[in-house]
Amino acid sequence: MPGTKHARGPQGAVDLKLDLRSPLKSAKNKNSGFLDGSPSELPLLEKTNGITAFQALIHLVKCNMGTGILGLPLAVKNAGLLLGPLSLLAMGLITWHCMHILVRCAQHFCHRLNKPFLDYGDTVMHGLEASPNTWLRDHAHWGRHMVSFFLIFTQMGFCCVYIVFLADNLKQVVEAVNGTSSNCHYNETLILTPTVDSRLYMLGFLPILMLLVLFGNLRVLSIFSMLANISMLVSLIIIAQYIAKDIPDPSQLPLVTSWKTYSLFFGTAVFSFESIGLVLPLENKMKDTRRFQAILSLGMAIITALYIGFGVLGYLQFQNDIKASITLNLPNCWLYQSVKLLYIAGILFSYALQFYVPAEIIIPSAISRVSKRWALLLDLSIRFTMVCLTCILAILIPRLDLVLSLVGSVSSSALALIFPPLLEITTYYSEGLSPHIIAKDALISILGFVGFVVGTYQALDELIQPGHPVTFSNSTIFIQ
Repeated sequence: MPGTKHARGPQGAVDLKLDLRSPLKSAKNKNSGFLDGSPSELPLLEKTNGITAFQALIHLVKCNMGTGILGLPLAVKNAGLLLGPLSLLAMGLITWHCMHILVRCAQHFCHRLNKPFLDYGDTVMHGLEASPNTWLRDHAHWGRHMVSFFLIFTQMGFCCVYIVFLADNLKQVVEAVNGTSSNCHYNETLILTPTVDSRLYMLGFLPILMLLVLFGNLRVLSIFSMLANISMLVSLIIIAQYIAKDIPDPSQLPLVTSWKTYSLFFGTAVFSFESIGLVLPLENKMKDTRRFQAILSLGMAIITALYIGFGVLGYLQFQNDIKASITLNLPNCWLYQSVKLLYIAGILFSYALQFYVPAEIIIPSAISRVSKRWALLLDLSIRFTMVCLTCILAILIPRLDLVLSLVGSVSSSALALIFPPLLEITTYYSEGLSPHIIAKDALISILGFVGFVVGTYQALDELIQPGHPVTFSNSTIFIQ
């Protein structure tokens, strides 16, 4: 867009990825004026005097509180009441470790190359250049391209998730409007009135989304981010107080489930934790970067505890009736309907923020190939085409649980689990790396790759199974 600086590196993506997982992320380094990097804040993190350790902690925690956390109760159901929280704990520890690896490798190359900052793509490229393998050194630039590809895929995947979420929740609010009361007792809500298919709601949001993506200025987007953060914070607090009270007897819930449903758990869990691209921009913006490793450890501990608590309590509260987003299980009274509307508003604002990253990677390259007279037309054409693409994909895969799992399995596992351990090996191998560290890194990468393959296969298999419903019930039915 005219008047907008362009983020040249892929890391901007993750920065924008407060994903509702937090919405304030954006792009680039000191030279470009943007935060280089999931999974975070636009001008809010732009360095004047730098941010404090506490501010960095708040940004790290905030960026993970989004659509991913709303799907964790179903993820716990897919894994089992015992295996689910244990797996979330293990996933939190592994992703925390991979974040530390990325930070350490980036610092290593910053010192070696005398550069103030490296983003995710640059770090992977320099890691391949340091590899003892000639072929990897000759093709090191492909490391940056791979990171860019997965960041684009991840951000576009988030946009698809948002569209499905918007349609499902608005559909339920509309269906319940005639039966909604001020009484929030779970068993005292009327049966919902069926309305049109959720995919028509997706099409209804399309013109609004097209208008939102026209805002390419980071200062405008930061306002969207603030509004989204407020909406989601209020909603999460209300949801948390509801699921923590009057929990039914959990004795009939399975402790461990089958590998088929567990693979869906893996995708959703990785999707929730995938904010690894945020760590380098946050470190770059801190006043005292020496404290960042401690802040990262504390932040990931808080995030993991919140995820386990929210996922387990949500599953215990709704048990086998739990839906792809816990908001779809809330009673149809005005208090909880307002929660859904707040989240809808937050997701709408966040769509433009998540969209910013792939747009800033793709559009500048495209308009540099045409004359100025065609630049604006091409810019708008690409933006509208990308929005339509996310809407089409959401219509083709209108099940929120499978979209979450698919995006998490395909791209989040690569960025959060596969690349960082391999990066450590290529970075330090020539300097003498312990066989134990090589074995550990290989194990983590293999785990990520197996999750990538199995999770993707299972999500696609669920979609193409003959006779399998194309959509899940968007309506929470309560019998009076």
